[in-house]
Amino acid sequence: MSEPGAAIRLEGVSKAFGTFRVLDDVTLRIPRGRATVVLGRSGTGKSVMLRHIVGLLQPDAGRVFVGEDEITALPPAGLAAVRQRIGFLFQNAALFDSITVAENVAFPLRRHTTLSDAEIRTRARDKLAAVGLARAAESMPASLSGGMRKRAGLARAMALDPAILLVDEPSAGLDPVTSGEIDDLLASTRQERGTTLIVVTHNIPSARRLADAMLFLHEGRVLARGSAADLEQSEHALVRRFMRSEAGG
Repeated sequence: MSEPGAAIRLEGVSKAFGTFRVLDDVTLRIPRGRATVVLGRSGTGKSVMLRHIVGLLQPDAGRVFVGEDEITALPPAGLAAVRQRIGFLFQNAALFDSITVAENVAFPLRRHTTLSDAEIRTRARDKLAAVGLARAAESMPASLSGGMRKRAGLARAMALDPAILLVDEPSAGLDPVTSGEIDDLLASTRQERGTTLIVVTHNIPSARRLADAMLFLHEGRVLARGSAADLEQSEHALVRRFMRSEAGG
């Protein structure tokens, strides 16, 4: 059973693709209502870890808990129910290009609720307004800038008011000003709603803005954890160098 106060827990999780071990006996606990930032160089298992949390990947060994639910042991219907408590902002926003921005946000509401069409449309527009995209509701995703796509992706991720929000590389491909705006939206979401926020990034300024706590993954293992100050003083030279960088590795 998951520990009290833990939104997410990984217990001895390992994952390999062919001969390449991406996660190697990872054990960690993510507290509820806090912002945890996962750092590390490219290819160290950060995004793979997120996909295990939402059940898009199954570990080769170990267990994953979301609250009290061990998702690695759930049948499909049980996993679907847990996923309704989790929002996922993918690195590229993963919008459906064939439907409008508003319909993208409405998609999880149509799939997982019994709200009327009018209620769904209203809620989708409210979510878009909350991320500053009210005027883009009827636009097609291809017409949006990178920052606008990230905002639309965040509105869709928050459509069901999830207790947990997973965010993969929110600053990827964005200029520093737009990246800061996305960070502000994520921080306000956590503060106003008490959302548990888990952000994967290699962007150190973004990590500093968002994190209550940090984890550093290296070669599939948790190399360091704690506050930004803890990582800056880590016994591992790689972690110290990473924290001194502007963009990470």
